[in-house]
Amino acid sequence: MTDIRRQLDAAPMGRLQIAAIILCIFLNALDGFDVLAISFASPGIAAEWGIDRARLGLVLSMELIGMAVGSVLLGNLADRIGRRPTILGCLIVMAAGMGAATQAWSVLSLSIIRLATGIGIGGMLACTNAMVAELANSRARSLAVAVMAAGYPVGAILGGTVASHLLVGGGWRDIFLFGGIVTALFLPIALWLLPESIGFLLHRRPAGALARINRILARMGHPPASALPVPDDAAPKSSLAALFAPGLARTTILLTLAYFCHIMTFYFILKWVPKIVVDMGFAPSSAGSVLVWANVGGLAGALLLSMLSWRVSVRALVITAMIASTVMVTLFGQGQTTLAGLSLVAGAGGFCTNAAIVGLYALVAQSFPTAVRAGGTGIVIGIGRGGAALGPIIAGLLFTFDFGLPLVAFVMALGSLAGALLLLPLRPRPI
Repeated sequence: MTDIRRQLDAAPMGRLQIAAIILCIFLNALDGFDVLAISFASPGIAAEWGIDRARLGLVLSMELIGMAVGSVLLGNLADRIGRRPTILGCLIVMAAGMGAATQAWSVLSLSIIRLATGIGIGGMLACTNAMVAELANSRARSLAVAVMAAGYPVGAILGGTVASHLLVGGGWRDIFLFGGIVTALFLPIALWLLPESIGFLLHRRPAGALARINRILARMGHPPASALPVPDDAAPKSSLAALFAPGLARTTILLTLAYFCHIMTFYFILKWVPKIVVDMGFAPSSAGSVLVWANVGGLAGALLLSMLSWRVSVRALVITAMIASTVMVTLFGQGQTTLAGLSLVAGAGGFCTNAAIVGLYALVAQSFPTAVRAGGTGIVIGIGRGGAALGPIIAGLLFTFDFGLPLVAFVMALGSLAGALLLLPLRPRPI
């Protein structure tokens, strides 16, 4: 009897697998725009409601807090009920949240809406990472996960370009309206194209699992299986406790702390660039263009790391990118006075910070078995998102204490250095 897992790992990927992975790239691009929508809108929000940098930092962090909750809870849920239904539910939450943001009337109402939207975004990140790892064959797995993660800056670039035009012709609410419409349009596409993960079905074995697996195999262009393989009794159970059991605890802790530290640096750049540029005297639309360049750099870094991952250890690539990130984010705060200079340094910072993020997603996919892959991803992203939430808040407080941009940028850059040091003892498992 052919082992279904080995069959899928060894065989070339079928059209459905490729199409579903491409869809996950676009879903991650939606996450990129939905998360950064508040950054593009932040100058208009601050002007309309007259809020200072400290309060704005809290608003900027609310969906990041939601993402932390969503990643942990919905990532674990996806290990229990399936990747596909969880992804569809997250799409509904994201579309509703983006639409609701257009009706916000105060800092409190917008914060609550962004918190709820973040829950859907966090769950989506955990699920798509696991889904792509389980759709791809063994040869393409790390590359597929890295390219999926590269969808995030694609969404930020395309969405930021649109947002800059919307800010010229309208108000900040138009950005959320656009994001809500686009997110809703992906729901029927996901219903049509996205299969359930065969790895999930093999592990959980719901009623009719063999028939469901054979239907998916047929859509993928693979021969049917005559029976399910013998269960792997050594595989961990689908629970949060399994992630902190002997054998996985060290990996879970190192990856979570590394992600936590680096993501503080990453979101300092993504969340504060528009406000910093506007405070230098430039128009909000110009500030949006600088953030777009940061994400152009992020996309380039993601693609380069994806290509290098075929030949070079992902862990080594991530550590290198984090060290370079420390240097470039520090440089961002050192006396850039023109839009061209700001765009160049922001692009270089985005290149390094996002390359490391993309590599971390690949490391997470390598490090957790199927039974706890979505939950493990959720823990790393979810607890790690505490760093994402703290980054804008800490930067806002430092600005409030009248620290200049050079010192704030240096302090925030140290998160990447800490992340690199935490990854040194990590030894990811082959998948």
